[in-house]
Amino acid sequence: MARMPLVERRRQLTEAAIRAMARDGVAKTTTRSIAAEADVSLSVFHYCFDSKQALIESVITTITDHYVTLVKEALHPRATLEETVRAGFQAYWDHVRAHPDEHMLTYELTQYALRQPGFEHLARRQYELYADAYTELIDQLRQDMRLRLRVPVPVLARYLAAMTDGLTLNYLVLGDATTWTDILDTVTAHIAGLVDADSTSTPRPDVLH
Repeated sequence: MARMPLVERRRQLTEAAIRAMARDGVAKTTTRSIAAEADVSLSVFHYCFDSKQALIESVITTITDHYVTLVKEALHPRATLEETVRAGFQAYWDHVRAHPDEHMLTYELTQYALRQPGFEHLARRQYELYADAYTELIDQLRQDMRLRLRVPVPVLARYLAAMTDGLTLNYLVLGDATTWTDILDTVTAHIAGLVDADSTSTPRPDVLH
């Protein structure tokens, strides 16, 4: 087996864990099955991760980072704020439709962490990552389009995280793509109403922090 830097090996095992968990479920996925999915020995797995908690945290972080990257790449400024925001949501939505099992896994990870003694902090960390991700995306938009917000960034970030979370679960349960799209149009319009696209105004510190 070729030698690989520890960081890359952890990434390889994390991606293997995501595939195995999305396919078989969190409870049925073992360290042995993850090692087999990554085509490495079990000893390599235990060298990279000293606990199941560490693996699950890596899985949660990797999935969230993947979604953020997708949206950031789509979030470059367009003719209007509505078009820009819609493009970001569309990139995420396209991924939900293309990879429903991976998104279902995020909810399963939450339930698993909440039910396993000692793992509860991972569920909290998962939702903190969602809010952090939206904070990063909002800050990117503010910088690129010189926006002034009517609500504090943390409030808007948690609102968007909660909205996306609920809308994704709604689609996974009901499979109604039309409703998802219609609601997304409504959300996009609402977000635009929370922003003043005034490039000449100086933002007040109290509404930006």
